Amino acid sequence: MRIGLAGVGRIGAFHARTLAGLDFVDELVLTDTNVEAARALAKELGVEVAADVEALLASGVDGFVIATATPGHAPLLRQAIAAGVPTFCEKPIAATLEETIALTNLVAASEVPVHVGFQRRFDAGYQRARRAVESGELGFVHTIRANTHDQSPPHASYIPTSGGIFRDCNVHDFDILRFVTGQEVESVYATGANKGAHFFSEAGDVDTGAALLTLDDGTIVLVSSTRYNGGGHDVRMEVFGEKGTIGVGLDHSLAMGSAEEAIDFPRGPQSWSFMERFLTAYKAELTAFAGVARGDRLSPCTVHDALEAFRVAEACELSRAEGRPVALTEIKGL
Repeated sequence: MRIGLAGVGRIGAFHARTLAGLDFVDELVLTDTNVEAARALAKELGVEVAADVEALLASGVDGFVIATATPGHAPLLRQAIAAGVPTFCEKPIAATLEETIALTNLVAASEVPVHVGFQRRFDAGYQRARRAVESGELGFVHTIRANTHDQSPPHASYIPTSGGIFRDCNVHDFDILRFVTGQEVESVYATGANKGAHFFSEAGDVDTGAALLTLDDGTIVLVSSTRYNGGGHDVRMEVFGEKGTIGVGLDHSLAMGSAEEAIDFPRGPQSWSFMERFLTAYKAELTAFAGVARGDRLSPCTVHDALEAFRVAEACELSRAEGRPVALTEIKGL
């Protein structure tokens, strides 16, 4: 397959290197507004460079990967749909709720398959948790804990366009929560605080967040996030049920030590970034996109899925700002 990729920043370069090593990719074409960065990465990987997105989409690509900064996602997705090219788009598909809704309607009216990059759906642990819930192995589920704790904060320049901690970090928790449980979020109550760098508060954001969610079947969900988890990158989910409990991310890379004596768990090494933590999932995700592009399977994470996760994040930001519970019915949707 001939695959095009736009954006060679941190996640884009990571995806390009992943794609270059996958068997289904016969040709890879890169483009970026930073032409020199695109040329340097293309030279490293031995692949092609396109002058711009228009040239890339016109070059006979079988699939298109959008991995630019967030402001580029929506316009590039619109270009890809107009060109009729199957597309993989990193989250979020747009920076605002209104644009996300508009794109969801646009994709629904087209025949172009779009796969949104929520890679946790391809992680073996989360898939096992989903099966445990679906099969009834846990009995009824009453409580879930989910967290996204980054080892260190991103560059200050990233925060003003990130959308805030709930839209940027916890949106992954909101998506995987729907994936694992099959339920929708009914209401949220969220808060946040700053103890780290001043650039978070200067951008109207927080470096640590927490939310209490209630699902439509009454399950209670506790969600947390932080930009300062010095012990390592820590992404987990614990699902508590009537008949059993199952945990995702509880292996020897766990970024936490035990206070109990004579305990050697975890033995390490820790993961220090989301790219380490989910390397296998990222490979599986892009391999799945190849199937979507070929027409062999439906999108495993649709723009509608992305919209629903975004709506939960929007509710959390509103709750944090106004200091009150927010029902999802307050957040515009389809």
